Amino acid sequence: MPAAAPTTTALDTERLTATTLEDLNASAGLLTRIDRKYLVASDTAQGVIDALAERALVLDIDGRRCFSYASTYFDTPELGSYFQAAHKRRRRFKIRTRSYLDSGLTFLEVKTRGPRGATIKQRMDYRAADADHLTPEGLGFIADCLAPLSGSVRDARRVARSLKPVMSTTYRRTTLHLPDDGARATIDTDLTWTAFASGEDGEGEERGSGTRATRRGAPRPAGPLAVVETKNPARCSPTDRYLWASGHRPSRISKYATGMAVLHPELPANKWHRLLTRELGSTARAA
Repeated sequence: MPAAAPTTTALDTERLTATTLEDLNASAGLLTRIDRKYLVASDTAQGVIDALAERALVLDIDGRRCFSYASTYFDTPELGSYFQAAHKRRRRFKIRTRSYLDSGLTFLEVKTRGPRGATIKQRMDYRAADADHLTPEGLGFIADCLAPLSGSVRDARRVARSLKPVMSTTYRRTTLHLPDDGARATIDTDLTWTAFASGEDGEGEERGSGTRATRRGAPRPAGPLAVVETKNPARCSPTDRYLWASGHRPSRISKYATGMAVLHPELPANKWHRLLTRELGSTARAA
């Protein structure tokens, strides 16, 4: 079961008009999109909200505007997904479960890279109780998603069967919709990473087609930082332009890859060296 994210003071979004989840999904699903991520201080994240107050809507569900998330990431024994990201492979994938802790919903998601760097995300409904392992149905879904990437159904099934949980994250998210720009922005705070045991040391419990893993170690926090992610159909959004004008440029941060580098310093992490030694150096890396 996914762990609850730590509580914190939500960002101030009182000046923003509310939007519903139904309206957000209908007009700003953006399952194929161009993403940009920025790692900024919390006050900069608040500045984004204030600057967009006249044109942005904020997701509001039953009076709540900040929501707790948990994700479990899966990789091959040789960490193929991590190394594809580390070496900037064009045809790469990321596989995770995502749990919306406030609503109890969980999805299994497969993200791949499409033409011109666009992110393609496919997902299926999943049981919260299965969030830390892959069911037979989940393995079949993953294989179907990876087949076009690998060029072989057999190879896709082999990769799917080899997957194991390697890391989990928790964080809190505020979601903005910019309807006039066809864009979204998310702001994540209280990000933490936690390593998983492989299940090969006797701590795991066999179940179905995979191994149920056991968390090990304390969560590693990203500190008083926020991850701002813009999700645009093509052109840059007002969120990007505000951050650029404030001196911020897109960051290489990936919740999965950066988290693995934080949790496992022995892994090659040249792509994230500046991020690990500067922005995260005094918090997550030293935890």
